[in-house]
This record gives sequence, structure tokens and C-alpha cells, in this order.
Amino acid sequence: MIVYEFKLKGNDWQFKAIDEAIRTSQFIRNKCLRYWMDNKGVDGYDLNKYTARLAKEFPFADKLNSTARQSSAERCWAGIARFFDNCKKKTKGRKGFPKFKKNQRSVEYKKSGWKLSEDRSRICFSDKNKIGSLKLIGTYDLHFYSIEQIQRVRLVKRSDGYYCQFCIGTEVKESQQPTGKIVGLDVGLNYFYTDSNGGKVDNPRYLRKSEKALKRFQRRVSKKVKGSKNKKKAINRLGRKHLKVQRQRKDFAVKLARCVVRSNDIVAYENLKVRNMVKNRHLAKSISDAAWSQFRDWLQYFALKYGKVAVPVPPQYTSQNCSGCGNIVKKSLSVRTHVCQCGVLLDRDENAALNILMKALQLLGYISNTVGHTEINACGETTLYLNLETVFKQGHSMKQESPATA
Repeated sequence: MIVYEFKLKGNDWQFKAIDEAIRTSQFIRNKCLRYWMDNKGVDGYDLNKYTARLAKEFPFADKLNSTARQSSAERCWAGIARFFDNCKKKTKGRKGFPKFKKNQRSVEYKKSGWKLSEDRSRICFSDKNKIGSLKLIGTYDLHFYSIEQIQRVRLVKRSDGYYCQFCIGTEVKESQQPTGKIVGLDVGLNYFYTDSNGGKVDNPRYLRKSEKALKRFQRRVSKKVKGSKNKKKAINRLGRKHLKVQRQRKDFAVKLARCVVRSNDIVAYENLKVRNMVKNRHLAKSISDAAWSQFRDWLQYFALKYGKVAVPVPPQYTSQNCSGCGNIVKKSLSVRTHVCQCGVLLDRDENAALNILMKALQLLGYISNTVGHTEINACGETTLYLNLETVFKQGHSMKQESPATA
């Protein structure tokens, strides 16, 4: 499934109608959550039926399309199901008990309640909220897809306007010739990542660069009178600045992940628990600004799209182990060079990237570690006994022999 987003052009009364639809969707979601909390044994099907009762009980809820009400119930049930899954998996820490929404910013329609114009440049909403016809502004061409392929239509409110998202059910895979290259990535704060070939990508630090302007806008918000129009304008300016930082970060992650995946057949990366790492109050802002999780998600997406292999690797001891002999060389975060008794002298992050790549090859079954040497498996048979340096030199030949990449 892919998502196409367009900006909406309309009148003020239409945008107020969208706001009303979003508030109604939030109300239905919260009522469904309360209904689940008060009644034991309620499932997703019961919540869908409950939305019909809410429409009869509250006239403003009846104005929203029935499929939009059901989507709100499905959102509520998705949070409940995620909570149950975390409990079954015995996830450490908080299990994510569903909470009541206070500031929802979107409403979702299914197959009904909306209609595209013949030229696919306008969309009309036909429920009782009277949103009417809105113009779609964007570069995507919806003529490539049939109306039946559009599974959901979502109206989203942001600081710089209103947007319409189309969730289209279609295959995202594209064929591409194999490059015969493999790479391991070690993300960091000094550099966004260092790969196993010694290449480095600078950390853009978008939030740090915009921090001065953000503080200025925040001071203006604090000085305005509460509830005044100037206060709302100041909040909107602050929100647009945060939105710009968010878009810059996403654009960087998308373009870099696409480049990495298209240039390599196997991409190995650390499966970091960023949620736990941001608990460090000294590094939380820098870690959040780096957006490692977003980069990882786009790596997985493009690997699926282009038919490549993206391998998450446990991060334990990737910085401490020597990529040459495997011995542990303890070092603090301030030590940026890896020096081992076996003669390996590398940048700390490059050494970690090599270890990440080695772990990925082990997980894929290309190699297996035994005492004193590294064993390479091709076509299911033991063929060579080589040290780590030779393994990386022969990575291309291993990919050609192995049936796993055919």
C-alpha cells in the first residue's frame, strides 16, 4: 500500500467543517475506549456496532459518515490490540495502555462519503458535515489507479494547512539489477552513519540549526495574551517552524535510505532501542534530532520495494569487539579509535560497522564462526576457511554462489 498526499484548497467554512469532522472522530474514538473499559469482553466488532448507537444518541455524531465512524472505532481497537500484544509478549516497561485523545488531527473515510471528479483534481465529501468540494494541489497523478484501489481517504490538519491522503492498495516492488555489493552501517551522533567501507555521512542536525529561531518563536507565544488572536498566530508560526524541521528530517532520511538500498544488495544496520536511549537526558535531544528510527523504517521499506535484503543486527558489543580477531577491546565513548593487539587500527565507528556486517552475514547463513577461524558457507557446503579480511574481499563472489540471493 502506498500513500499519496495532496494539499487542499478551499474556503474557511469548509475548513471549519473539516475541524468539526475531526472533533467528532475524536469524540467517537474516546467513547469507544470508555465503552471497552466499562464492559468486559468487548471486541472490535462490538465497537463498530457501538458507533451506530452513538449516531442515534448524538445528532452531531450522525453528521459524520458511517464509514468514518467505523474508522474511529478501528483506530481505538488498534491501540487496544497493541496493548494486548505487548502484554502477551511480556514487553519490558510500560505496555502502552490506550489513552484518551486530546488533540486529534485527522479523520479517515473508507469507500463511501467522498467522490473524485473526472479529472481527479477535486474531491467532494457528501456527508452531513457539508465539507463540499475541495481542490487537490500536488504532483501525483491519480489516473494511474482505479477508484477501487483507493482503500482509505484521510483528512489531516497541520500548522500550514489541510491535506488529503489517499491510501492506495497496490504493489510497491520494482525490479533492479543486483549490484554485488554489501554494506554495514553504524549510526552515530558525530556522523549520521559510518559504513563498513569507511564512508561517512554528516549528521545534518536540523533541530540544532533551527533552535535559535524556535526559541524566539516560543518566547513570542509566551508573551501573548491567552485566548487572543495574536496568541493563536504565534502558536501557528511556532508550529510551522517545527513542521519544517520535521519535513527536513524526513526528506533526509528518505533520500539517504533510498540511495543506500539501491547501491547495495545487503544492508546491515543496528536494531537500536531508541526509546530506551532517549532516557539519557544529556543525549536525548541529539538522538531525537538524528531520527535513527525513521531512517531504519525507510531502509526496510525500500528493501522491500527494490527486492533487497535489510538485516537488523543486535547492537551488543559491536563497538567493543575487534573486527580482526574478535577479542573484546573495552573503550569509553570518548575514545574514537579502535586499537587491538592483533594489529587492527581503525576508526571506532568503522570497526563497529564491520562487526555489524559480519553479524548480518552470520544471520543470513553466509558465514559461521568457529574457534580460531571464520567459516564461509556457499551452496550449503563448507568451502573455505579464511580470516575476516578475506571474507570482506570475497563478499562479491559469495553472493554469486549463494542460492539465497538468486
